[in-house]
Amino acid sequence: MKKQLLFIFLFLMSLPIFSQNVILNLRQRAEVEDRWLDVRFQKVIPELMRREGIDMWVLICREYNEDPVLKTMLPATWLSARRRTILVFHDKGEGQGVDRLAIARYDVGKFFKGAWIPEREPDQFKRLAREIIERNPKKIALNYSDTYGHADGITHTEFALFKESLPKPFQEKIVSGEKLAVGWLETRTLEEMEVYRQICRIAHEIIDEGLSEKVIQVGVSTTKDVEWWYREKIVELKLETWFHPSVTVQRAEGEIMRNSNFSVKPDEVTILSGDLVHVDFGISYLGLNTDTQQHVYILKPEERDAPESLKKALQAGNRLQDLLTMNFKSGRTGNEILRNALTQAKSEGIKATIYSHPIGMHGHAAGPTLGMWDNQGDTKGAGDYPMFPNTAYSIELNVAVEIPEWNNKEVRIMLEEDGFFNGEKFWYIDGRQTKLLLLPRIQATNSQKAND
Repeated sequence: MKKQLLFIFLFLMSLPIFSQNVILNLRQRAEVEDRWLDVRFQKVIPELMRREGIDMWVLICREYNEDPVLKTMLPATWLSARRRTILVFHDKGEGQGVDRLAIARYDVGKFFKGAWIPEREPDQFKRLAREIIERNPKKIALNYSDTYGHADGITHTEFALFKESLPKPFQEKIVSGEKLAVGWLETRTLEEMEVYRQICRIAHEIIDEGLSEKVIQVGVSTTKDVEWWYREKIVELKLETWFHPSVTVQRAEGEIMRNSNFSVKPDEVTILSGDLVHVDFGISYLGLNTDTQQHVYILKPEERDAPESLKKALQAGNRLQDLLTMNFKSGRTGNEILRNALTQAKSEGIKATIYSHPIGMHGHAAGPTLGMWDNQGDTKGAGDYPMFPNTAYSIELNVAVEIPEWNNKEVRIMLEEDGFFNGEKFWYIDGRQTKLLLLPRIQATNSQKAND
């Protein structure tokens, strides 16, 4: 009896978890996001400020023109800033903690106590200046950056008003908060990573369903049909996406539907037997994002498997993924990692293009750039940024491979999977595609099952 129960339990555990049963309602999401935010303020902020040697960080923006960083610091029920919102972090030193205050009429949730009463001091910037003068920081970081849009959140108006409010000696203490902004956005906590796997799993489940007979009717369904099915599915699950899904086709006859020039939008194509279909898909959930690219092969009536060369092409893509991620090392820049991976790929005869990027609070997130699809050399600025522990990446790349079964036509295996680097090792958050999906899904016969 115990063995039977164990078998049933293992069988149930092997079944896919339907996304509808695991996605939290909006109230639950808000509770989780605020709990994570509290942890981030307690742990991430002090570590970052001391790492970068900055003892005061000031974030300023106005409603509907939010600083990208400040927006990630708002409580879950704040969908935008209110009026002019000013957040201040002041590191009092090791063991003394970081003060958080809002130079605003309102408390910012439970995280920032309001420190401005307009009836006593009508000028918001004068109130901010008094707080700064009293605390006398060594450096005052503002969010401006030539490199990262994420870290360039202060507007010209806010910068000018802030600077004018300070005595000259304090104006000279102003520095860029770029590294604080990037560090805040790219650092993933243990609490977030406990759930990130589930977020990636949901994305994988949706991709799998969209590339199945439930959605694709061969000879009838078009690539646009599948794209819009993905959009509808996201809405149905009360999720969001940060980009419109893309579905493209490569086939033995005719031109490749998507080449290396990603600025060219593919045409709408009817999906046929013998096609290699590619999807690029991502969701946003609990303040985190996914970005995934996978392939399905549409079996011809006489086929039970994909052409051998297509399967080997996918293996080459997996090998390129390995060559890239084996070069991940704390302190190594994105440009260094890219150069090493491309050199190794060339030595193995892999025709490679790498364009990977950080992921987290944004889809194309802040952190080290690991190549661009239109630039396989160094990327100035973002490519010079070093890799830090506890950061997440979309391993995005492609390999170009000639397929003998397709008269040596060159196809591109375009892969993308989300992974995590803890400072010592890298792993895929919810695995990666190592076998082509097949449509229709091939069910094993009884004899095959017996031999497994």
